Amino acid sequence: MKNLFFKGRFIFIPIAVAAFLSLISFAVMQLWNNLLPGIFHIATITFWQAMGIFILCKILFGFGHKGGRGWGNRGGAPWMRRKMEERFKSMTPEEKEKFKQKMRERANCGPWGRDDRHPFNRDWDQFDKETEAKTE
Repeated sequence: MKNLFFKGRFIFIPIAVAAFLSLISFAVMQLWNNLLPGIFHIATITFWQAMGIFILCKILFGFGHKGGRGWGNRGGAPWMRRKMEERFKSMTPEEKEKFKQKMRERANCGPWGRDDRHPFNRDWDQFDKETEAKTE
């Protein structure tokens, strides 16, 4: 019985994905054709154009948010928040202050690190000397 389930899964999953994509494309087509021509006076679209618009939007804007780190949920997952609260309660005042300072530094570092490696933060005189050295 278990072996039959695993074989059936490889047939069921692609069919379920195709059905879901078809349903979403149909919904996009209906919403577009019933709303946008009346509002913006644009042409209606076909089912395949609606599917293309949906796939393009998914590629451009992402496939969803995982991990609970949206705009409204600042604390992360509830179990992680409880774990950090327990750890913070057991710290001494000095350790708490050191931890807070470290978190502030981390939050301000950005993708280039804490040592101002951002290309716009470097000394421009030094940048000119580097470019002259490379051209020589």
